[in-house]
Amino acid sequence: MNYEKEALVFKALSDTNRLKIIDMLSCSCIEMCACHLLEKFDITQPTLSHHMKILIEAGIVNSRKQGSWCYYFLNQEKIFQVVSFMSNFTIVNGNCTCG
Repeated sequence: MNYEKEALVFKALSDTNRLKIIDMLSCSCIEMCACHLLEKFDITQPTLSHHMKILIEAGIVNSRKQGSWCYYFLNQEKIFQVVSFMSNFTIVNGNCTCG
């Protein structure tokens, strides 16, 4: 198990603005433009870009650029991996690191 890689995800999730961004993206079946995300926050565009960079590096969010606009959407596969990773802590199995 790659704990360093998993830790990046949890570091990305440890910020209230980033959690709100993920929540907003989960409510939409389609991608969201950065301009629409900004409408819901009292932050600057560079601050939003910083948060999005962290979420993208963690693999939680994907993006695509169209002209001068950037569109964001959840990486559903990564979300399922995170849920699966966390479920390992609630299931008794033989793959435990303790032994």
